[in-house]
Amino acid sequence: METPLNLKYTKDHEWISIDEKIATVGITDFAQRELGDIVYVEVETVGESLNADDIFGAVEAVKTVSDLFLPIAGKIIEFNESLDNNPEDINNDPYGKGWVVKVEIDDTNEVNNLLSAQQYKELIGAD
Repeated sequence: METPLNLKYTKDHEWISIDEKIATVGITDFAQRELGDIVYVEVETVGESLNADDIFGAVEAVKTVSDLFLPIAGKIIEFNESLDNNPEDINNDPYGKGWVVKVEIDDTNEVNNLLSAQQYKELIGAD
């Protein structure tokens, strides 16, 4: 199971990478394995400003639906539209082609509230 060291994580199993004021958000390898085969991704919040921990969308797997929580406050500026036709990208490449949204960050200091890779591994019992 992958947990890239250069990313930050949430207790709700989202990952975030930050490039200046733009964050890319997706779900972790652990989360996609727990969910199983993802068949649909819904994000209707593009253009909206949300707070950290707000629900920004949902993923639907064969057996369940799971809400997606925003790791950091900001405005959703882009949805990975390739997931409309290829939701399985989240299963196959959760940290690459399977990213879900891009966010214009309100306060980059909020990243300090997130988990490091090591803390996330401890949370999921992977280390």
